[in-house]
Amino acid sequence: MVNTIPTDVLVIGCGAAGLSLALRLAEVATVTALAKGTLEEGSTYYAQGGISAVVDAEDSLESHIQDTLIAGAGLCHLDSVRFTVENAREAIEWLIHQGVMFTTEARADGSIDYHLTREGGHSHRRVVHAADATGRAIQTSLEERAKAHPNITLHDHHSVIDLITTRKLGMAGNRCLGAYVLNRLTGQVEVFPARCVVLASGGASRVYLYSSNPDGSTGDGIAMAWRAGCRVANMEFMQFHPTCLYHPQAKSFLITEAVRGEGGYLLLPNGSRFMEDFDQRLELAPRDVVARAIDHEMKRLGISCVYLDISHKPADFIRSHFPTVHAKCLEYGFDMTQEPLPVVPAAHYTCGGIVTDLSGRTDMENLYAIGEAAFTGLHGANRMASNSLLECLVFAHSASEDIKVRLARVEAVPVLPAWDESRVIDSDEEVVVTHNWHELRRFMWDYVGIVRSNKRLRRAKSRVDLLLREIEEYYGHFRISADLIELRNLALVADLIVRSAMLRRESRGLHYTLDYPELDALSPPRDTVLVPGNYAGSDLPPVSWGDA
Repeated sequence: MVNTIPTDVLVIGCGAAGLSLALRLAEVATVTALAKGTLEEGSTYYAQGGISAVVDAEDSLESHIQDTLIAGAGLCHLDSVRFTVENAREAIEWLIHQGVMFTTEARADGSIDYHLTREGGHSHRRVVHAADATGRAIQTSLEERAKAHPNITLHDHHSVIDLITTRKLGMAGNRCLGAYVLNRLTGQVEVFPARCVVLASGGASRVYLYSSNPDGSTGDGIAMAWRAGCRVANMEFMQFHPTCLYHPQAKSFLITEAVRGEGGYLLLPNGSRFMEDFDQRLELAPRDVVARAIDHEMKRLGISCVYLDISHKPADFIRSHFPTVHAKCLEYGFDMTQEPLPVVPAAHYTCGGIVTDLSGRTDMENLYAIGEAAFTGLHGANRMASNSLLECLVFAHSASEDIKVRLARVEAVPVLPAWDESRVIDSDEEVVVTHNWHELRRFMWDYVGIVRSNKRLRRAKSRVDLLLREIEEYYGHFRISADLIELRNLALVADLIVRSAMLRRESRGLHYTLDYPELDALSPPRDTVLVPGNYAGSDLPPVSWGDA
């Protein structure tokens, strides 16, 4: 018997973006939110830094806007940047109302205010944080609120296979109707009809061998939207966090950028600083600059890592500002109050994604995308630190307001067919999935990593084309599994990344190629927009991105 679970709004993802939207909608609609694993396994929970917002009298909205535009290397959309920055204060206040406890400090006049830190690319201290575990504070508070709300239903261990659309069912129109979902606890495929669907599924950094992200960051929403006919943009801009702990058991544990913001130095094995050779902002340069500098020094010297040192600061200062990082490093035998930490870059953030407008609307009717899965134009060619959680919150709010209006007029969802397993069998070669997974992540790291070239990209394209064919053949013959869903999505996203990188014949922001090491000064900056063969927007007015 088919398990059909109808809802007004289906939210795919339970991080900051998904839960924020669910809570803002729950007063007027029933909301069902899905998590692939446990609720806290998304990227939000592991975000250490904070949320950028202008809350200090010495700072200004224009300064935050300009810093974001500079970090974005000419590709930020001004209207998206301004919209996000202007709504940052409201987002912080909303989180406080949800119970998030941000770090405070006493001022000279005896008053208590929020402690602000500074990260790469920011010209002022404007990062509101909860010690060095801001994401965990946000995730736990939003989870508690969502679990307590009678109109919100949370399902963990549910992997979405694909969106259900009118086109796929041979019906008139161009509308999203829900999703087919694998219940990982029962092994059954369930049907989730919904009047609106929101992709808040996060990024795709697990396409690389080394990543600071949890295992679930496999680009699911981006892949599903592409298959449904939605455009994606700027997928070549994959951000590598410069400083992840280098240790075989650490699984690329992230060392927050705030360590550099509070005075940490990057050192070579001989103890010398090297950032002065690459950028006048030294350790506070944007992440792409710092990551390339580290990559350059590692290749030049043949070393496995560089070092991040803040031990010149008082031990009490370090322990109070970075309690999570300090405790975790101690587990691996490093005392950051006494010694430098070994660090390497790792894939961290997907700056491109599903094309949306400022209300989170995609090219398909009743389908929205918010958070890291979306391309809003905010980040341009490089995300500035702590703008990502902010983007989740601001666009969850704007999307919720648009959905409220849409729900008043959207048609009822028709009866949806069950998932068809009549022509598939149980897999007899699970090793195929495992092998292809490892091969994909290895060649993406080697050929489409921090530094690229035409030759490397061509090799990657050849390999990903072959993998896509193998995976689709496997997908067509065997019953679905959680690993197969993720592999299928990762391979498609890898293809989108490679295709986007091959189209950009310049080095800009996070995309650096040996064949075109300079900016293209002869052409105006433009986004890399990929349009699927089944483009959904042909029946709709094009999504507006604003001014590039």
